Amino acid sequence: MSSNFLRSLFLAVLLSFFAPMLLMSGSLASTWLLTCIPGLGSIGQVPTNMLLDFLDTFGGGCAFQGMLTIGLVCGFVGALFDIYAFYSFRTQK
Repeated sequence: MSSNFLRSLFLAVLLSFFAPMLLMSGSLASTWLLTCIPGLGSIGQVPTNMLLDFLDTFGGGCAFQGMLTIGLVCGFVGALFDIYAFYSFRTQK
């Protein structure tokens, strides 16, 4: 294994893990902040509850575990994609 491949694989897994985590936590934070604004509380509470219910589904009742599950699956898929790209690049030469 070359160091370029391992570095590429590590970065692909890392970015594929943190991208959905940041997206979901940013969505949760923005909808929660909407609930703190007077007059917009009811508008922000609906998407917050929907997102928490969605994450509860993947986490067995815990939203944080749901975020971790989605992040780990995305990291695994990112690793598979990077391995495929490395393999297809090698076979083209």
